[in-house]
Amino acid sequence: MAADTIPIRKGEELDAAAIEAFIRRYIKHLPDDPLAIVQFSAGRSNLTYQLNIGEWEAVLRRPPLGPVAPKAHDMAREFRILTEIHPHFPAAPKPYLFADESVIGCPFFIMERKKGIVLDTEFPPDSTPTKEICRRISETMVDNLVLLHSIDFAKTKLIEMTRPAGFLERQVHGWIHRYERVELEEIKGIDHLKKWMVTHIPVSQAPAIIHYDFKLNNAMFDKDFRKLIGLFDWEMTTIGDPLADLGVAMSYWTEPNDSDLLKKGMGEVPITATPGFMTRTEFMESYAKKSGRDLTAMNFYLTFAYFKLAVICQQIFYRWKNGQTKDERFAHLDAFVRNLIQYALELTERKT
Repeated sequence: MAADTIPIRKGEELDAAAIEAFIRRYIKHLPDDPLAIVQFSAGRSNLTYQLNIGEWEAVLRRPPLGPVAPKAHDMAREFRILTEIHPHFPAAPKPYLFADESVIGCPFFIMERKKGIVLDTEFPPDSTPTKEICRRISETMVDNLVLLHSIDFAKTKLIEMTRPAGFLERQVHGWIHRYERVELEEIKGIDHLKKWMVTHIPVSQAPAIIHYDFKLNNAMFDKDFRKLIGLFDWEMTTIGDPLADLGVAMSYWTEPNDSDLLKKGMGEVPITATPGFMTRTEFMESYAKKSGRDLTAMNFYLTFAYFKLAVICQQIFYRWKNGQTKDERFAHLDAFVRNLIQYALELTERKT
């Protein structure tokens, strides 16, 4: 079993026979070996599994268990996004097959299995993290975000799936509505935060393809940490304001001086708090220099990004609270949600 996989968690099993029959219907000349399935340990939302038939291997991605928010976890859309993006951005996994609910009761898709190093809260035991390596990883993340935003989306069919005009307005009102759907308690200052975001929406930058979940533990590196060989979780991808993408990236990019709850809200301290990694300010300055974009209004994007992250965590906690998932990693996400909202509120007081 690979280091990034585990036996399938109880309640998250798949119908192996149905999946194998589906795969063999469309992919010919596979070995006679039976399908073997294990689960990837990372991820807190969609469920991912490693598939093996002899030496053939792939990854299956499906929605989480239980009811999900409207338009969330759209497997068909993510499959189409990967189909369009992969030729222009090879770090995006190549998609193989999509299946609707008729196969195992929920939609899923099968994609390329990439091999490399995913960094989350620590380096692999066989690597020695130096400040130079941490800086190199930071620069690579900046470079790939700039590269993604530079792709000419007119050469893809993404424009048929998206509406760049009015993107920020829809995002702000849409994520406020999502929060209200799963609100379990009134958090002090939340009404002020919602009102501030609605009244401070800046003029959008020129639209670009945005990943919208661009973070280190969605990225895969080669063994020398010189090249990004994989970027995952494309379900939120769209054509929109690239600074919204940068804001989301920064909401996950923790620093040594951040509060413990901000650093540990999702578990262990993220690796970006290690000495040598760029600060958020350094990351944004590097992005501005390489992309040529004006970051004057970046405080809005950061505020909104922390609120958006709070909503995502609240949606997960809501599912846990209502018994739709039994994963105990989610049991204390409500404290993280309160902290994120407090941090977003503090950002509204900044002058720049």
